[in-house]
Amino acid sequence: MRFRPRPAAARPVAVIGASLLLVLGIFAVSGYDVEAITAGTVDGSVGSPAAWTQTIRWAIPLLIIALGVGLAFQAGYFNIGAQGQMYVGAIGSLAVGLAWRDGPALVVLPCALAAGIALGALWSLVPGLLRTRLGADEVVTSLMMNFIAVLLLEWICTGPLKSRDGTGQAATTDRLPEAFRLSGGSGVSPALVILCALLVAGAVVLTGRTRLGLEIRLVGRNPVMAQWMGIRASRVGLVVFALSGAAAGLAGVVETYGPSGSLRVGFSPMVGFMAVIVALVGTFGPLRTLLAAVFFGALRAATIYLPIVSDLPQAGLDMLNGMVALWITVSTVPALLRRRRTRAAGRAGDPSGGPAHRDPEVVNSRG
Repeated sequence: MRFRPRPAAARPVAVIGASLLLVLGIFAVSGYDVEAITAGTVDGSVGSPAAWTQTIRWAIPLLIIALGVGLAFQAGYFNIGAQGQMYVGAIGSLAVGLAWRDGPALVVLPCALAAGIALGALWSLVPGLLRTRLGADEVVTSLMMNFIAVLLLEWICTGPLKSRDGTGQAATTDRLPEAFRLSGGSGVSPALVILCALLVAGAVVLTGRTRLGLEIRLVGRNPVMAQWMGIRASRVGLVVFALSGAAAGLAGVVETYGPSGSLRVGFSPMVGFMAVIVALVGTFGPLRTLLAAVFFGALRAATIYLPIVSDLPQAGLDMLNGMVALWITVSTVPALLRRRRTRAAGRAGDPSGGPAHRDPEVVNSRG
């Protein structure tokens, strides 16, 4: 059997490569040392054990969120509110840890995880319900929920949970006891690596070996056929919104109980948005999502390291991230829009909003 490359899998790699070459070309024309920038990017992401640690540190939350967001994309829904869902999950889990700071870690940690996951799912269900029940655009509503979550985090850090030991230069909360931490300041630990492995394995099983995974794929690819098979698109939509929000809430717990140990206003401001790009690059496959998370984790680690070894300004670092995100979005969104138009056509052909009318002759022909 001859190996045949899959264009869908190769397209993101080509887009990323072209984006990086374009950015380096802009840097060269602007007079910056492209060789030093390239060397700094490699050294800061994979050039040493410390660099690999930073890459994995950022890949962990990106992977957790992207696995959930990918499910929503696969079903044809644009849940881009992961940043707010992560913040809400972090707030809930921190509240549990601080309220029960004298409790045993074996009890407090599961409760904190459950609180973060549940609050992330509930926060995501708000745009999910507005989408499936009222037809509101989930892109707009999930973005609005992000802004609300940012304000909620600011209120928490400057009000109820504000640290009394701070200098006043930054609004932060009290720190969690060290016994509750899932990792040290590096953000990497065996427990978190095992957690990510379990999540990837669970996503593989869910999407490829379960009835729910089949329903998600059918609703995203052919909603008319899904209706004929008795699958309620609204129910599947609520499920994927809840799962994607739960994953983002879990990432908030990992950030809070891992490298941060506390909350501050605007922590990890781009993780949720970058995870959406990771999900797009992963093209709805858990293993490809894992590779994409590692790549963007390396990119994040490199942008932190580059100011040390080059004179590239912050605007250049932002362009390095933004250009890749822009072209990945441009190359992937048309396919998502085609799925969405197909779903809209299916709803237009069924004014009741429920399963399509079943012609007895068609049903008999299917046995």
